Amino acid sequence: MTEAFCVLVVAKAPVPGFAKTRLCPPATPRQAAEIAAAALLDTLDAVAATPGAVPVVASTGDFTRAAHNDQLDRSLSEMRVLQQRGDSFGERLANAHADAAAACPGLPVLQIGMDTPQVTAELLTASARGLLGRDAVLGRAEDGGWWALGLRDPCKARVLADVPMSRPDTGDRTHAALAGAGLAPAPLRVLSDVDTMSDARRVARQCGGRFPRAVAAVGR
Repeated sequence: MTEAFCVLVVAKAPVPGFAKTRLCPPATPRQAAEIAAAALLDTLDAVAATPGAVPVVASTGDFTRAAHNDQLDRSLSEMRVLQQRGDSFGERLANAHADAAAACPGLPVLQIGMDTPQVTAELLTASARGLLGRDAVLGRAEDGGWWALGLRDPCKARVLADVPMSRPDTGDRTHAALAGAGLAPAPLRVLSDVDTMSDARRVARQCGGRFPRAVAAVGR
């Protein structure tokens, strides 16, 4: 994609007992936080390496207490960081798109999370390229959710506020909500996100970076 676009990363501070608690057991709360930190750091590296990407991070939680907070501070210092707003996760996603649009006026927004550390600069570029000549793209997750949403007009993300998140039918409901707003999202590559330790081990086999090392430390 030759034109600039915003990559919006929705992130939760990797604090022990706050992030990735479904990895426990077998991971300890500290190990789960280190896995979450590794996933976020690898994701931020991929975003930073993506040509034309303007990175924005919508964050929640206390990053001063996060695992690997020194590394996160360095990575986040190169990006625009905004605080998440809203009660439900759907509201926070809708508001994050609106805030990213205000921070990057006129740019399309490709939103991802920190649960797919296997993303690469090449995948993000290809995903954003899908917005050329289209209003929306949607990357489904294997568990029925979704890992990426790209919008030519990020204000259209307001429909997310009414979509129940973290359900087996969230992907279907999101697609239906976008269609109800007059959008026809093109499909992106399907990825597995990281909710359980089984997910983490499967994803670790698909990527390099910090994430596989953090996963491998569990059970030692």
